[in-house]
Amino acid sequence: MTGAPEQPETDATAPTGPRIEVLGDASPEQVAALVAVLSGGLGGGAEEAPAGPPSAWSSPERLVRPPVYPSRAGWVASGLPR
Repeated sequence: MTGAPEQPETDATAPTGPRIEVLGDASPEQVAALVAVLSGGLGGGAEEAPAGPPSAWSSPERLVRPPVYPSRAGWVASGLPR
C-alpha cells in the first residue's frame, strides 16, 4: 500500500467534448434530430462558398431608361422644319 488515493482509470474512447443529457423518454429519431441541430449550429457542417457579385443581366437598373434631355440638335438632326 502506497497511501495515495486510487485514481479511476480513464477510458481512451470516452468523448472529451460537450455532453448532451436527454431527460425523459426520447426516441432514437428525436435524439438524432437534436444532435443534428446542435452540431449544425456549432459549425459542424461544410462551409458554403461565398456568393459572387450579382449579374448585371438581372439588375433592376436595366429596367429604368436613362434621362432624356431636350436639345436643339434633336430637331436639326430630325430634318423637320423649325
